[in-house]
Amino acid sequence: MTHFQQLISCIDLHAILDRADLVVLDASMPPVGNMKAAEYSWPMHVIPNARRFDLNKDFSDLDSQLPHTMPSAEHFERAAQALGINQQSQVVIYDDLGLFSAARAWYMFKAMGHKNVAVLDGGLPEWIRLNKPVVNIEGEGSLKCKVVKGDFIASVNEGYFCDWHEVENQSQQLQKVIFDARARARFKGEASEPRAGVRSGHIPNSKNLPFSDLLKDGLFKRESELIEIFKELNSDNKPMIMSCGSGVTACILALAADISGLSNIRVYDGSWSEWGSLEHTQVEKG
Repeated sequence: MTHFQQLISCIDLHAILDRADLVVLDASMPPVGNMKAAEYSWPMHVIPNARRFDLNKDFSDLDSQLPHTMPSAEHFERAAQALGINQQSQVVIYDDLGLFSAARAWYMFKAMGHKNVAVLDGGLPEWIRLNKPVVNIEGEGSLKCKVVKGDFIASVNEGYFCDWHEVENQSQQLQKVIFDARARARFKGEASEPRAGVRSGHIPNSKNLPFSDLLKDGLFKRESELIEIFKELNSDNKPMIMSCGSGVTACILALAADISGLSNIRVYDGSWSEWGSLEHTQVEKG
């Protein structure tokens, strides 16, 4: 039986929709800042049997002042079990923008020790473009009653996330390369941040790698192209720290690096939402 641990195509997912061990998750997020809302989204347009992975409510630490903070292993385990996820489940995650928040959910499952988890390449837009089936599940209660509690057990992989202390240290020591997945205007400090009280600019000595540079027509670029991108920006193959606005699109960089065969990757969970709001952290522009 084939298992998927990074990407899965819409064609491959359609072929395994009837697999007993398959759990499809819609990890779409509401628009942030000036983002446009998706043309097709939950609950009007849903891949058959998909369940809702609510990053804002069910899979974040709601006690944190920062958005999308990774919850505790116990919290994550309960939420995953509630979605009917088992230890042996093949999890496939998509979002309604093609590739935005799905990679965050993928990275969280990896951090919790689940191996067979993949992102749908191109997400819901590509699925619909290929005329694959969708369902309308308004009144989500009918879906929830079909879900049997799973036996998922969180087994934390240490080292998947880091905090501002490590980022500050590495911005000075340069033993690791810090990447920033935000758009260039935000990285340069030319555009204001969507969250109030957050300064504009970037972490000193970090490198800008907008996640859109990794995509072509809504799909990931070929593996060889991704390898070249990382080789150009990290020629010494140093360990990497991925950051972004709030720890979401940083995981697209982490997924691309994983596809490229690279390891020793961490995600700065607080990302710019934290760094840009702390009074003592240094900020560069330009």
